[in-house]
Amino acid sequence: MIECFFDCGSPWTYLAFHNLRPLAAELGVPIRWRPILVGGVFNAVNPSVYAAREHPVPAKRDYMLKDLQDWARAAGVTIRMPPSVFPVNSVKAMRGCCWLEPQGLLVPFAAAVFEAYWGRDQDIAQDAVLADICGRCGIDAPAFFAAIAEPGVKAQLKANTDELIARGGFGSPTIFVGGDDLYFGNDRLPLVAAAVRRRLAAG
Repeated sequence: MIECFFDCGSPWTYLAFHNLRPLAAELGVPIRWRPILVGGVFNAVNPSVYAAREHPVPAKRDYMLKDLQDWARAAGVTIRMPPSVFPVNSVKAMRGCCWLEPQGLLVPFAAAVFEAYWGRDQDIAQDAVLADICGRCGIDAPAFFAAIAEPGVKAQLKANTDELIARGGFGSPTIFVGGDDLYFGNDRLPLVAAAVRRRLAAG
């Protein structure tokens, strides 16, 4: 019923990752988590993101930072923005999510990655940070690093990213309800819930 394409390098995705889980539990539907590289999406279909970063509108930038903190307080999470490293190279973490998904460990690992980067301002591109996250989640770190170097894991992350682009996505988080109904962003979760309820009512 719900698919969520996500990259841990986005603060708005941290909010959606945090908020979508209890919402789906309340609705009684599962979430299929789809790790992507949002930079690949931007390069392919949404390069305006880079232009906005290079030439921001000061008033809009300041409001966005306020808006982000308002949402973070509402969700009960800490987001340090901007972090010391931004944008961050999240490729290793997202490959890790691909590898861990069939093992049922994607959610705790991704949650720890989000918290390390956005909550504690740790650089999730660094092996030492990822090894610490693995330890916190009960994941064997040597096995993790071996797995994310495998061609199949690399290919899965690229395939997810390409699939999102092919289905009309342009950023993270992108949520689909019922396979074809697209919603973008944490603030669209009430609309996601309404769409799920409509489909459940329709049988």
